[in-house]
Amino acid sequence: MTHEEYRKAIDIVIYLAGCAVNGSVPDKKRIDGTDLEILYKAADSHLLTAVVAYSLKKAGITDHAFEQAKAKSIRKVTTMDTYKKMLFKRLDQENIWYMPLKGTIIKDLYPGIGIRQMADFDILFDRNHAERLRDIMLELGFTCEHFDQSNHDVYYRQPVTNFEMHRLLFDDISDMYDYYLDVKSRLIKDEGDNCGYHFSSSDLYIYLTAHEYKHYSVSGTGLRSVLDTYVIWQKLGDQFDQSYIRTECEKLGISEFEQKNKSLALHLFGDGRLTEDDKLMLEYIIDSGTYGTISNSLKANVGKFGTGRSAKMKFLFRKIFLPMRYVKMLHPTVYRHKILLPFLPAYRVIRAVTVKRKETAGKLKIIKRLD
Repeated sequence: MTHEEYRKAIDIVIYLAGCAVNGSVPDKKRIDGTDLEILYKAADSHLLTAVVAYSLKKAGITDHAFEQAKAKSIRKVTTMDTYKKMLFKRLDQENIWYMPLKGTIIKDLYPGIGIRQMADFDILFDRNHAERLRDIMLELGFTCEHFDQSNHDVYYRQPVTNFEMHRLLFDDISDMYDYYLDVKSRLIKDEGDNCGYHFSSSDLYIYLTAHEYKHYSVSGTGLRSVLDTYVIWQKLGDQFDQSYIRTECEKLGISEFEQKNKSLALHLFGDGRLTEDDKLMLEYIIDSGTYGTISNSLKANVGKFGTGRSAKMKFLFRKIFLPMRYVKMLHPTVYRHKILLPFLPAYRVIRAVTVKRKETAGKLKIIKRLD
């Protein structure tokens, strides 16, 4: 697939995704002649195969790969919803407060089950009960993939259920950490649940924007997040306190991103009248894919140290000699047993040139090319 073929396919992906969330039937003439294999690859790179399949079906076009993707998405969401209900029932019984996050909420704003594809369910919980929660997850048949290594613990249950259980919304290396440290004070108690909570519509939007900014500013993000923003505004926009949103986004340092992200979403999937800023942001997002790219990540991180060769050297030095807050997140065993700290730089260098030699070589090539 050439870049030109990819871009043409992406335009169709955007059109079909917009049709799905706006409840309109696609014009089949706009799709005729499209290579469905290329269209699938383009949609898949942004985790939009299910929503595109939904619109293709409405246009009278059936494709096996797209239908399989939609069926898989429906099966995964349905299964994870079942275990989510089981988990919430247990947390209510154990008196452990919780709140669903991100896609776990957004998926229900889309026009059908499975249309918004999910990699995992994200749930915030009372971090004082992390060990008890681990016991509960094991009792429910999950395996613990990661525990106490970052701001969230990871659990998996065969064949398709992934839960990320968040102790905190942002880890302590994030600029958002302090703002969301005492997040429970911002939450609203659910009706009918013993320990369930939720954000107000405005705080939900602010958090989702802050989370999206984290991805966008580090390695880029994909079209699914832009579609999420559009759906949120369409479904919840009339509930937003826009003055409050502006004030809180300023506190978080994401005001400019929030305005540009909203503008792109409302124009791209709404009237189609993109501004110049919209077009610039769109190009970056299209080239990022769902979760960003290594190139975008390296460019952003090297840029924190300035420009030129000195910035690259400072970045590489920092990758070898980590600040303690990064040691805590990336090497928790070393953080707990600080006698190992003097050996960590050598370990990171040796691992980079042996176990991760191909990845390291690729990253060094990208860094060398950075302007």
